[in-house]
Amino acid sequence: MQRLPLANAEVDYEEDFALGESPAALLDRLITELPWRREAIVLWGRRYEQPRLIAWHGDPGAIYRYSGVRHEPLAWTPTLREIKRRVEERLGLAFDSALANYYRDHRDGMGYHSDDEPELGARPIIASVSLGAERRFVFRSRLARQIPPWQLRLASGSLLVMRGDTQRFWRHGLPKQSRPCGPRVNLTFRRIVAAATPVDAPLVRDGQSARR
Repeated sequence: MQRLPLANAEVDYEEDFALGESPAALLDRLITELPWRREAIVLWGRRYEQPRLIAWHGDPGAIYRYSGVRHEPLAWTPTLREIKRRVEERLGLAFDSALANYYRDHRDGMGYHSDDEPELGARPIIASVSLGAERRFVFRSRLARQIPPWQLRLASGSLLVMRGDTQRFWRHGLPKQSRPCGPRVNLTFRRIVAAATPVDAPLVRDGQSARR
């Protein structure tokens, strides 16, 4: 994987992650299968409609709260479970939940934020799989405005991994864009620290560790 040149961060990128089938086929299946919904979030006392659709899936008890919203996990679908298995085996880590984001077109996006909720722990590991339209992903420093943003275009079928102090020192976002584009689905695999297995525990299958 390629390590991105961000100070005080550990961000790795793999442009062509082995998904087992075409990203386009997985995109179509996820758009059809997942129970997408649009939610409102509360920021600074005001309520905003999110400019994207989401679905929260995970193991029983993997409850996630952010921006005043409590997410109870839905069961893994076969498609999500298979993608999770491939991510876990690639990284040698175990995840218990995933936030799926559906950007319907260029008018959908995500504001700048850090995934620093208490449920994720002090130094969370987040593995992100992108499917569909290539979109611009931007990092902005939380330390000083004079530090220039850093961006990359997330390819369909790519894997981006954020770990270490990334969430402490950087925000990230997916800006809306003026040029029309097709749909994009992003799967962000996580681990809720209240669960029994630590985020950096080796994945064990059939009595053998998958850690590399």
